[in-house]
Amino acid sequence: MTGEDDDFEAVVAAIGDRIDPGDRERQRMREAVAALTERAEEAIADLPVSGDVIQVGSTARGTWISGDRDIDLFVRFPADADREELESYGLRVGHAVLPEGREEYAEHPYVTGEYDGFDVDLVPCYRLDSATDIRSAVDRTPFHNEYLDERIDADLAGEVRLFKQFLKGIGAYGSDLRTRGFSGYLTELLVLEYGGFRETVEAAADDWHPPVRFDPENHGQAEFDDPLVVIDPTDPERNVAAVCAPENVARLQHYARELLERPREDLFFPDPTDPLSADEVRDHVRARGTTPVALRFDAPDVVEDQLYPQLRKSVSGVREELDRRGFDALRAATFADESAVLFVELAVAERPAVERHEGPPVHVRQHAEGFYGKYADERSSSGPATASQDADDSGDSETAARSGPPYGPFIDGDRYVVERDREFETAAAFLESDDIFDVALGVHVESALADGYDLLVGEEVGELAAEFGAELAEFFDPEP
Repeated sequence: MTGEDDDFEAVVAAIGDRIDPGDRERQRMREAVAALTERAEEAIADLPVSGDVIQVGSTARGTWISGDRDIDLFVRFPADADREELESYGLRVGHAVLPEGREEYAEHPYVTGEYDGFDVDLVPCYRLDSATDIRSAVDRTPFHNEYLDERIDADLAGEVRLFKQFLKGIGAYGSDLRTRGFSGYLTELLVLEYGGFRETVEAAADDWHPPVRFDPENHGQAEFDDPLVVIDPTDPERNVAAVCAPENVARLQHYARELLERPREDLFFPDPTDPLSADEVRDHVRARGTTPVALRFDAPDVVEDQLYPQLRKSVSGVREELDRRGFDALRAATFADESAVLFVELAVAERPAVERHEGPPVHVRQHAEGFYGKYADERSSSGPATASQDADDSGDSETAARSGPPYGPFIDGDRYVVERDREFETAAAFLESDDIFDVALGVHVESALADGYDLLVGEEVGELAAEFGAELAEFFDPEP
């Protein structure tokens, strides 16, 4: 083997030892699953319908990483049970198994709680003959479990663990709508497709040219508009990778090349980001010569899978409108904890009092005359007052500029042009106005902003460091 091959194998071996659950850990997991399953079966026996309980997910397939504490138990009920019965019986079993558990809601309610140090989910679903017959999204999971359980042995499970830890290390693991990365099921399917961890990262590094498509069971030609398409082996109408964002596909490709070129353990276990202080944030702002703006408000009380899509939609709407108004957004981000923040860094913070507005070519008579007449009438009705004259009357030169007549219309090239008052000369003025509610905002974000928000401009964004110092560190020192 070459030196790089030796280094790769040494790193992989060290990471494998670190993430492989030991015998005692596996035994504790088995004992916990057995005890919880027994409780669930006893609770099912008291119901007026039949049912069974199965373990699903990575702990069922042996692909879990040492230290993970998640046990997923699915309680399956007959397909002819109606939705209300499914939910009612499922919660009864869940509370019987986890007396101190709490109810959560995905597509339907389930019970989550803790048992002997493990995080446990008790999820009701339908017992079906085929994944194509699903009545709720969770109904697919037992089919995923069955499919992979028949194909992943202990050696391949170790390869899956390596790929999962690598994706965690580069920030691309997780199908939640905050991360929009690679799910556990997707990770397993990719390793199964390529036959190992190294083969998977080599393919991503060298062979992937999005859109990348896999169809493990040759289901057919269902089309999906995603950068990565993995047709669900149990459901031909579903792309397992649908939630995976383009940047996370690209991130995997970038770091796969990094790993192959310079193998090292910190790609699997990176050091945590050191948060910036308020003074350090202000230093970055001064050094960059830009004007960041931030809307800070109370984070809406919704689950993350609702919150983050709305935050992304909202910051995108704000950024696009600031761009449209000439403030040239460089980058944007959104942060959330107790507070939520829409953060946009601007190259231009202030624009002139007037803006150019082009009309149609003069030879397009009907439209040209309409344009000319509108602005000529506006100018004549306003009179030839100048901004300085209005300022003398109003005492406010900014107000004067906005209230004056247009300059023109005049001809520039072959078309009519006017220079008219700009509605907002600064980004701050726009963000403080009610016009902010005309951009595309998430519904809960819009409600939160209506309740009140803080506008931070320029070096004032340093105030965010107390809550979002790590996020600001990543913003001002970005990596792939």
